Amino acid sequence: METVQKINSFVNGIVWGPLMLCVLLGIGIYFTIKMNFFQIRHFKTWWNVTFMSLFRKENNRPDSDKISPFQAMATALAGAIGTGNIVGVASAVTLGGAGAVLWMQLAALFGMATVFVENVLGVKYREKRNGKFVGGPMYYIEKGLHCKWGAVIFAVFCTFAALGMGNMTQANSAAGALHNCFGISESVCGIILAALTAVIVFGGIKRIAALTEKIIPVMAVAYILMSLTVLAIHFRNIPCAVEKIFVSAFDIRAAAGGFLGHGMARALKYGISRGVFSNEAGLGSSPIVHAAADTNDPYRQGMWGMFQVFTDTIVLCTLMALCIIASDCDSMNTDGISLSIAVFENSLGIAGKIFISISIAVFAFATLVSWCYYGEKSLEYLTGGKFINCYRLIYAAAAYLGSITSISLVWEISDTLNGLMAIPNLAAILLLAKKAEIKSVPLQSQNGYCKCQ
Repeated sequence: METVQKINSFVNGIVWGPLMLCVLLGIGIYFTIKMNFFQIRHFKTWWNVTFMSLFRKENNRPDSDKISPFQAMATALAGAIGTGNIVGVASAVTLGGAGAVLWMQLAALFGMATVFVENVLGVKYREKRNGKFVGGPMYYIEKGLHCKWGAVIFAVFCTFAALGMGNMTQANSAAGALHNCFGISESVCGIILAALTAVIVFGGIKRIAALTEKIIPVMAVAYILMSLTVLAIHFRNIPCAVEKIFVSAFDIRAAAGGFLGHGMARALKYGISRGVFSNEAGLGSSPIVHAAADTNDPYRQGMWGMFQVFTDTIVLCTLMALCIIASDCDSMNTDGISLSIAVFENSLGIAGKIFISISIAVFAFATLVSWCYYGEKSLEYLTGGKFINCYRLIYAAAAYLGSITSISLVWEISDTLNGLMAIPNLAAILLLAKKAEIKSVPLQSQNGYCKCQ
């Protein structure tokens, strides 16, 4: 076991090291420039295409065997939102200081361009099997780059990452939060999670999407309102919190006995890494579900991906970070989960503790069921559709195991698998950028779309 830990630690240091983080950020910057800063300059366009479309008649329900663009986004958002927005932000602030928040937001801003390209390619290269769309990095790697082995590598990493990071770690967080708040044993939580997981995942993407489109908007709105309540209590500290974020992000002072710019280096490392962990831009997971959407417009679906990252990191993560810093909890010497709970409990009492514990559990469960789809689609690609029900059974059982066991090694290995997923995906979207035609992103007009150079 010690050998496994050493090997994983070595590989993890590479895939989540400074070089990889620079590549992730650099690719987002590259696509942003190629798209003429579309996510910033044309905010109104993609906001109108996504969020505002929910209030128009054009957002019709799909056929019984398909999911709507919004359902695809909600499922991808569920897969990304998890505990990364709560625990991940807390750990970023704890380990990287307040300045990590700014780098997290910048990574998300540029990541919006990355996820746009991923989803455009996901829709363009998808296939239809048994009346349903299937797609993702394995398909655009194989069909676009004619690189079967690269597609297989991605699918293998994704299949196992789903069981670890998408399942066991989320189940562990959910069970831990419920046990700490309500005293429910981890074993009972595990049984309930496993049973609920089986009920949802055996219904396929339609049932998963039906769940996520209901609970994610409700929980996101509730989370925003509770966060704003915490900020209202500490409103006098908000200007100082914002100042602290900017000053710490560019702290070039030397640490004691260390090197110049140590503070900025830590903020960069943990801000970017936790930002990617939160929104998954560049990992290649979200295109798997976005490709299943009932749409013929890859650019529209790409904009839904941008909305996903915007909501996940720039809205939800920023609110959590401001709550931590404005309430002066960033100086607490504790882990991510305890810090997250302390922020709301200190400000709102027992009601805050109950709310954040339920939020962790619900967001974790939503991530858990969404990642099952990623895993089974990757397995389907590898096996031609065999063993899917077997995988679902194993997946439900893994939720129970994750709830009752200490899974630090599983977390570390899953984190490495996530990073390994990103390597073939990032190479593919860079090489296929021309085929995504991102130099001229479509803008909406009354008669459809027009090209904007």
